[in-house]
Amino acid sequence: MYIAMNRFKITPGSEAAFEKVWADRDTHLDRVAGFKEFQLVRGPKHDDHTLYASHTVWESEDAFVDWTKSEAFREAHRNAGDNKALYLGHPEFEGFTVVLDSAKG
Repeated sequence: MYIAMNRFKITPGSEAAFEKVWADRDTHLDRVAGFKEFQLVRGPKHDDHTLYASHTVWESEDAFVDWTKSEAFREAHRNAGDNKALYLGHPEFEGFTVVLDSAKG
């Protein structure tokens, strides 16, 4: 498995608008081979931002890379620049290969 995360620094007071953007967007992930799950998580508040991360789980790194080259990816991100006022800087990407996996049940 592969986990892809983008960390976002969101300007204070813009948290609800940021969460709405994500709740309302059509990710197209349901039609992407190798996609397993998605979460948007809210982290700590700082003086100048609130930290968020998008967290996707993929069958493999290759499946994730294929997604980033797909038409579905372009469709999901076509309006990404419309909300620049919500962000402090660009998202920071982190990719992880799962080396141990344990799930309840």
